[in-house]
Amino acid sequence: MVRMSSAQIKKMLAQGVVDAQAVSEQEALDAAAEAGLAAFVVDCDRARNRSAVLRAVVKAIDYPEFFGGNLDALYDGLCDTLTDQKEGLFLWFRHLHSGDPALADEALAIQAVCDDVVEFGQNNERRFAYAIQHAGAHPDPEPGVDPTPYSGREEV
Repeated sequence: MVRMSSAQIKKMLAQGVVDAQAVSEQEALDAAAEAGLAAFVVDCDRARNRSAVLRAVVKAIDYPEFFGGNLDALYDGLCDTLTDQKEGLFLWFRHLHSGDPALADEALAIQAVCDDVVEFGQNNERRFAYAIQHAGAHPDPEPGVDPTPYSGREEV
């Protein structure tokens, strides 16, 4: 990974899209905080479908209201959260498994929603920026081993 200066990262933040291949998660979060943006990490590592990714977003931004499981609800939730912020909002999508067949098209649709929220922010005196750290496909499950629950906790 090529080291980017804080000014280069802030320029990406201002444009709305941070290149997760060129910037580390911590560098992006630090630059977002310096720019006055509320910054959240959306942990998508266990998400295997759109609904799970949307739940990860809701969990990350602590969206308190009812949230439907579609892209319109994602847009509404992000716009509501954005307008609640003084300056703006930054989301880092960690390990979005866009290499999974079930998520390949969904990842593009989620990115399109984020692009729409960038535009909404520009029209409403707020800044929205995001980075998507793409990951390949999830590993195939091991026979006889239960998958880790979505909550991340080991069940007893």
